[in-house]
Amino acid sequence: MAKPISRKNFLQLTLLAPIGVAAKPFEFLGTTNNITILPNSQNVQYFTAADVDVYNTLRQGFNKRIDKHPKIIAVCKNTNGVAEAVTYAIQNNLPIAVKSGGHCMEGFSSNNGGMVINVSELNTIKWLDGNTILVGPGCTLANLYNELLPKNKILPGGSCAGVGIGGLVLGGGYGLMARQFGLTCDSLQAVTMVDGTGTIVQSTTDATLLWGCKGGNNGNFGIATALTFKVHTAPVSMYSFRFKAYKLTTPQSMFIIEQWFLITQNLPTGCFSALVQNGKTLYILLTNIGKHTSEVQQVVKALTAITQKTTKTPAQPLAKALKTYYGIQHPVLFKNASAGLYKGFADIKPYLPQVLDIVLNTAGMIYQINTLGGNIQQPVFEKAAAFPHRAYTYFSELQTYWENPNQQKRLLEKFEAVQHIFANNNISAQYRNYPDINFKNSLQQYYGTHVQALQMLKTKYDPNNIFRYEQSIPPQ
Repeated sequence: MAKPISRKNFLQLTLLAPIGVAAKPFEFLGTTNNITILPNSQNVQYFTAADVDVYNTLRQGFNKRIDKHPKIIAVCKNTNGVAEAVTYAIQNNLPIAVKSGGHCMEGFSSNNGGMVINVSELNTIKWLDGNTILVGPGCTLANLYNELLPKNKILPGGSCAGVGIGGLVLGGGYGLMARQFGLTCDSLQAVTMVDGTGTIVQSTTDATLLWGCKGGNNGNFGIATALTFKVHTAPVSMYSFRFKAYKLTTPQSMFIIEQWFLITQNLPTGCFSALVQNGKTLYILLTNIGKHTSEVQQVVKALTAITQKTTKTPAQPLAKALKTYYGIQHPVLFKNASAGLYKGFADIKPYLPQVLDIVLNTAGMIYQINTLGGNIQQPVFEKAAAFPHRAYTYFSELQTYWENPNQQKRLLEKFEAVQHIFANNNISAQYRNYPDINFKNSLQQYYGTHVQALQMLKTKYDPNNIFRYEQSIPPQ
């Protein structure tokens, strides 16, 4: 019987030399200067328990509901490593999924029986000048903010600390400061990418590639390995208000939601607001990175009038304020998806009571609406990016969480019932970074009128569809 190989030893073995030999792919495990390969340890008899733990840790994403088993996980250390891994996948006819932070809500950053290219180790930040950074796609938002904020700079991103910048920006990227600075993708200046043939390409030679990576390349036609961003002067501080209303009925929630839409339709660009219906309790968040003007005071006064409790958090340095929203840092059981983008309350008013009847009576279910608009709608940003939904000023999401696996079936049924209500009432624009596996006609919902142009990029850079998952863009 073969002697067991420890994790330390197998990670020191040589892989992919020669890369073309593929008769027994599970024997090619270990590291080179560019890449570490971990095969599915369930199929390798001499793996130890510790080795199995390494594979299982790497295959697990943020959503514990997703349980996929890729044939091979390639942990790449640089762009050349990604190119080697893609070449290996082509030679072995393995579909590729791409994982940076692993936060894809439907697990599209993994697969069954294919290759997962893990770029979490491509996480460096390099200053090109005082206003430009070169970032690896595996850099988390927490690490990015830790680097930028001490230098009084910011990149408008999300709030969850563990999210990788690669997945965020390639789908658009919105957060608390997007109304002031635009989406994350609007600060993207250049991309280095490995395409579906294993070739390293630069967006500096193809402006359309950069356009497509600004909201349209969620693992669709290449793997971004380096991202150049313009950074902005950071706001000095942020302060916030929280408003609550309790023990609500559906008509009471309807009234508050309608008023919230009216109050926020002309929100100052430095402000962000979210309305969160969590069971029978409704929360409203208002943040501000600007001055506390009379305009903001009127918003606070109006929101106070329609809720029962108001709490103010005084102005804090931005670094401290952002940590309030960093969220859970370990995998959990949940379902979270886009529930439509809206231009106003009229888009949902006729059938929102049906939604609220379910949400108010389903413990663990959350319906949330967030403000977009502001500088997200700048024409210069719209022209330069594939993100298609700038005309909408609100983005909604549906969430449900559970700890006991026995709760999953019932909660998912309720979740799908709510999504059916939206789908049956012609809510057709959805945010790709919050996917739902059950969306029909998902490409049009995610990418709108840009589907054909994105298919042309797919055909150019991944003609054989090596990058594919359940809702990926196919070649023409």
